[in-house]
Amino acid sequence: MADALRADGAEVVFVGGERAEAQLVPEAGYELRQIRVEGLSRTNPLKATRAALRALGGVATSVRLLGELRPDAVMGGGGYVAGTVGIAAVLRRIPLVLTEADSHLGISNRALARFARRVSLAFPIPGREGERYRVTGRPAPPPSTDRAAARARFGLEEGDVVVLVFGGSLGARSINTAAVQAFAAPSLDGVPLRVLHAAGERDLASLSAPGDHYDLRAYISEFGDALLASDLVVARAGGSVFEVAAHGRPAILIPYPHAAADHQTANARWMERHGAAVIVPDGELTAERLAREVAALLRDRPRLAAMAAASAELARPDAAREVAEELLAAARG
Repeated sequence: MADALRADGAEVVFVGGERAEAQLVPEAGYELRQIRVEGLSRTNPLKATRAALRALGGVATSVRLLGELRPDAVMGGGGYVAGTVGIAAVLRRIPLVLTEADSHLGISNRALARFARRVSLAFPIPGREGERYRVTGRPAPPPSTDRAAARARFGLEEGDVVVLVFGGSLGARSINTAAVQAFAAPSLDGVPLRVLHAAGERDLASLSAPGDHYDLRAYISEFGDALLASDLVVARAGGSVFEVAAHGRPAILIPYPHAAADHQTANARWMERHGAAVIVPDGELTAERLAREVAALLRDRPRLAAMAAASAELARPDAAREVAEELLAAARG
């Protein structure tokens, strides 16, 4: 999104917390202003009270910050940081545009939607229609296009069959454990196999690559190349489904069962309904089930190709530009 806005001549400043954005935003060449807030606990009253007090402080900080920056428009991407800045934008009467990456409107976006000039949706959401809402898809980085170069980056040969495994920024313990066991051998049901696995920092120390065929790491910074180099993706079903679709990859999706309003299951069903994915519920995930599902797809090359084509049909390559247009229109009044 920031790149699309900058290409149109806009100046972009991020406001964030202390998580991944603290590193990723400056590395991408953008200014980051940080505020201290945290998510609202739904199980611990003390933590919930602390988060509420910090949110009040975050709003006050955001009001001062917007007074200093004097932006022409504010874009909120959901989450607790975006919620406090969005409230500050409403208080200062600065045009607000919201984006929702999932098939469920999060708490911050639900609270702010009535004040927004536009709410850009990744998926159609029942009850969120009309002039205020626009389905744009989820903005994603431009896809990698050179498959040979992408494979060379990971030491893969042209004929290798490659499975990419990932679970999000923190990883996914159930997927990590099942994948290492399921793909322990260098072949699966007679099919030689190479595995790229981004496990996240949290679980990496407890995992071991079972052989030279298995590339296990915390993160894959060249994520587009990893998607393009793969033949099949095994993953959660968050907003990354749009990056999977942008690269036309078939997928086995294991939705995170505790996501708000179970939106990852809805995301996965969207891909499954269009023929691009197979769903394995997290509670049913075992190494044996995962190996069986992957082997069935790798043996059925026509089905795998049909799933890849269906995935590519779901891509929204112009999403970033469309949301940028909405934000610039709001800024111009």
